Amino acid sequence: MYNEIFHECIKNPGIVSVATTNSEGKAHIVNTWNKYLIITEDDKILIPCFGFRKTEANVKENPYMEISLGSHEVQGKMGMGTGFLLTGTGEFFFEGELFTQMHDKCDFASRVLVFTPESCRQTI
Repeated sequence: MYNEIFHECIKNPGIVSVATTNSEGKAHIVNTWNKYLIITEDDKILIPCFGFRKTEANVKENPYMEISLGSHEVQGKMGMGTGFLLTGTGEFFFEGELFTQMHDKCDFASRVLVFTPESCRQTI
């Protein structure tokens, strides 16, 4: 699902924004850094969570989410810098193989957000 530019993007410094909505449709956005992401063999994205409490509550009501990420250090469509918009669903885990994999990388993680992508589109 992910192209070479995407993989290069997440290897470089940059920000990740995760957007969800609550049952009333109010948006909520949280952030993390590219360097914390893990891409699994089946294209899931593991995101470490210490906070993310509103995100977790929103996902229990509606698992759909959008993720925007980018890096100014990777050549994009119009010059320096590139970004991606991903759509899909999320689920939180407190234990198990995916949690352990994330906790080994980011020992601050109390949970892991497992994002299953439906689409990934380069935006810049």
